[in-house]
Amino acid sequence: MTERLIDIVALPSRWQAVAPGGSVAGVAGLRPIMPFEYEDTPELSLYVEPQWRRRGIGSRLLTAVRAQSAEPRLVTDVVAGSPGEAFCLRHGFRRVRSQRHDLLTYCDVHRAWLGELVDAEHPGYRLTHWTGDLPSTARVEELLRSPSRPGNAVLTAADAGGDLAAYAVAVVDLPRARQYGPAVLPGHRGRRLGLWVNAALIQRLREVHPRVDEIETAGAEDDPCLPAREHLGFRPVRRTRLYEL
Repeated sequence: MTERLIDIVALPSRWQAVAPGGSVAGVAGLRPIMPFEYEDTPELSLYVEPQWRRRGIGSRLLTAVRAQSAEPRLVTDVVAGSPGEAFCLRHGFRRVRSQRHDLLTYCDVHRAWLGELVDAEHPGYRLTHWTGDLPSTARVEELLRSPSRPGNAVLTAADAGGDLAAYAVAVVDLPRARQYGPAVLPGHRGRRLGLWVNAALIQRLREVHPRVDEIETAGAEDDPCLPAREHLGFRPVRRTRLYEL
């Protein structure tokens, strides 16, 4: 069957390649990136079913995303040496960095020890939390000023006199949550704030979403907050490469 019989159907925030009979041959989607090192740049996910590959369907999905979205740039995360990386190289994506993915399971977390980390004093700083659904574009300061509400995201931040100092975010997709950060702003580093807000996020996330069993996070191999995550029990599970178009 030729790929020209495949229809590319646009849905809210995603696109489907639909074959005759209604089966889905492939799908592409966009989601916001946090923390905000790629401001207003969404992450692209694109998948084509194995039996439909090498027919140009992935290229058509990417073309539809670029034509029908207002985003000037995209980033995507792929496994080194995979068909996904080959696709990126064929379509002009630029390699940005290597990433390490870590996983924390709640069954390995000692809750009393975690509580001691959260309760440790950090003179001049205080912890705040926000919960809700992440908007397509958002800034940490704006979220912290808005009221909390039920949703799939938990944000924990440390501030000094109202000035943001550090934060970490988790987005729930049961049974796992994806963590972004911790990030510590310049001028506040060297005070163990990354460890503090990350411990508080792990604690708060389980309180708000008790069905979450694991937290996955990803970052650069030289991420300065990597030692804090390792101290909390995160362990490496795989490595990928981040590409930008």
